[in-house]
Amino acid sequence: MEKKLPTIKEIARRLNISISTVSRALHDHPSIGLRTKMQVKKLAQELNYIPNQTAIFFKQGKTFTIGVVLPNLREEYFSSAISGIEETAFDSEYIALIGQSHDDLNREKKIVETMKKHRVDGLLVSVSKETRGLEHFEELKQYNIPVVFFDRVPDAPDIHSVWCSLYHSSIAAIDFLVKKGHKRIGYIQGPSTLNIKNERLQGYVAGLKKNKIVVDELLIESSDLSLNSTQQALDKLLAAKNRPTAIVTFNDYVALDAMKFARKKKLKINKDISFVSYANLPVTTYLETPPLASVEQFPFEQGVRATELLLRLIKAKSLSENVPYENVVLGSELVIH
Repeated sequence: MEKKLPTIKEIARRLNISISTVSRALHDHPSIGLRTKMQVKKLAQELNYIPNQTAIFFKQGKTFTIGVVLPNLREEYFSSAISGIEETAFDSEYIALIGQSHDDLNREKKIVETMKKHRVDGLLVSVSKETRGLEHFEELKQYNIPVVFFDRVPDAPDIHSVWCSLYHSSIAAIDFLVKKGHKRIGYIQGPSTLNIKNERLQGYVAGLKKNKIVVDELLIESSDLSLNSTQQALDKLLAAKNRPTAIVTFNDYVALDAMKFARKKKLKINKDISFVSYANLPVTTYLETPPLASVEQFPFEQGVRATELLLRLIKAKSLSENVPYENVVLGSELVIH
């Protein structure tokens, strides 16, 4: 037979006192005498009484949990961001509930709905590549659940966000390749929904113009981040009459896929074709021929800053304060390998 957890009612019955007296005694209320407090706490310990956290949270108006919605924890980039989020949340006695959208919009919506039902105090979000509208996040305002977007941030005015600017580091990437002797530089961008701010492309174009290189639209292709899509993008670039000698890719994963296909075409990496990418994943340091350079986007720091912002919003919510929308922009850095 399953043993039932002891309750405040059980303690009150055994001591022949009111439930409210037991509750106050357990919380050291000054109106309760020392003898009664000792009796209540002694019996609670003997019965292995565990406070009903749900009731406590309901009374406090908080669950001390935050939700995190992101594309994929398999990606080292997001794993690093989660480390920053969890460390910062834990320091403030919060726990993070994590859901992976796997870049699927319907899955993202279901996760948000589940987080709402679990009454998270706030939500951190890096949107999926299929996310175009923000309706499922806007609905959270009705439940007074603040949302902070990080890394993959929608281009919307009335949101709280933390992201890393890539414009100047993209120009630096072109400068670097030009100094290496490259003048035909291709670019593989990501899905259009993830290029709303489009700082990678803007920096690529600005970098070419800065170095007096004509922008050739035939050297710009897109990938939906899948293997097949990246292969198709690379095939088109290499099929160009005057093909590129270097390619800038959306991130290190796209670069690794592109490098794999380039090898199949018997091209020597960083000799016949060179690559520069984004994210600066530590795993690339173990490669014999990694991309020549990669842009560091500081995912851990993004996670920390996004969590700090969310916790401020939660605190302001409990104080019934209105907080202006914050847009925290971090710098990035081109790292030469």
